[in-house]
This record gives sequence, C-alpha cells and structure tokens, in this order.
Amino acid sequence: MRKTGGDVDEFVAGVKPAKRQRDAVAMIELLREVTGREPELWGTIIGFGACHYRSPAGTEGDAPIAAFAPRRESTTLYTLRTAAHGDRLARLGPHETGVSCLYLKDLDAVDADVLREIVADDYRRVLTGDTGDTAYTVTE
Repeated sequence: MRKTGGDVDEFVAGVKPAKRQRDAVAMIELLREVTGREPELWGTIIGFGACHYRSPAGTEGDAPIAAFAPRRESTTLYTLRTAAHGDRLARLGPHETGVSCLYLKDLDAVDADVLREIVADDYRRVLTGDTGDTAYTVTE
C-alpha cells in the first residue's frame, strides 16, 4: 500500500452518503487526537503515520499506523487484531468485525471513549513493537 498524496478534505467532501461523510470527519478528529499525526490518503484509506510490516510468512509492505476507510455501508477501522479487543468490543456498541477490521455503521451509536481506547491501544502496540508475530517498524 502506498500514500497517494491526495487531498484528504477533498476526498472526504466526496464521501457518500452524508452520514458516512459526517463519520469520516469525526474519525479524522479522533485519530488525529490519539496519534498526534495528520491524515494522509492511501488510496481510499485515510491513514495516520506510516510503518513497514513483515509477517512470519514473509509478507511485507507499507501501511499507515492507524487508519480507516469511509465505505458506503460502514466506516472500516483497521486494527491489529480485533480479537485482542474482546472486552472493549463488548462495550463498544453496534459493530461487526473481521480479523483486523472493525465495521461501524453509525459512529453516533458507539461509545466514543471505547473506540478511542481501541485506536490508542493499537497505536501504542505498533510504536512499542508489541504486535505479536508480525513485526512493524515505524517509518514516519
């Protein structure tokens, strides 16, 4: 994955439906607050910071440290491992999960403090190298 250098505000202005656009603005503020970094476009993903990863199987690449994508059906928050947040997910509110994705259909329906905890925990794990079998090296 690579940064595309697009204008984040312009991208968000084109997000549909309006509810997803509103959620994208809120997610940018939340991730900016937690990471202390500015958003950058990685295709259709809005990322904060950058790292290089290498899995035990040898797969490697570049990715944002913290990221989300405003998709039509839901806001997708990318996590290290959703299973690591079991207790938090139980308190979060309505959501769906994938192995490393958290799908939020309505940001207003979830507990913002719990969401902040999830983002902060994953961000800290990448910065400290506490990421399990996959190694992450912060590059920006």
